[in-house]
Amino acid sequence: MRATAKDLRFYSKELIDTVLRGEEITITYRGKPIAKLVPLEKTKTAKGIKGELFGMWKDNNKVKDVQKYISSLRKGRFS
Repeated sequence: MRATAKDLRFYSKELIDTVLRGEEITITYRGKPIAKLVPLEKTKTAKGIKGELFGMWKDNNKVKDVQKYISSLRKGRFS
């Protein structure tokens, strides 16, 4: 599929949805191809992680139980 730079500006959500379906999109500027939107390899997303920490927090021993840690942080705010 082809899209212009203007399409990218005004219809970015629709173009991202197209990429999520597996299509590649070539972005053109003044009629010349300048970029390509392609889907990344399938990876484990944050939505698929339940009760686990990721990134720089995954090796932090203070927060083994994520829910308990979050509750302790919010205790003062919402009591």
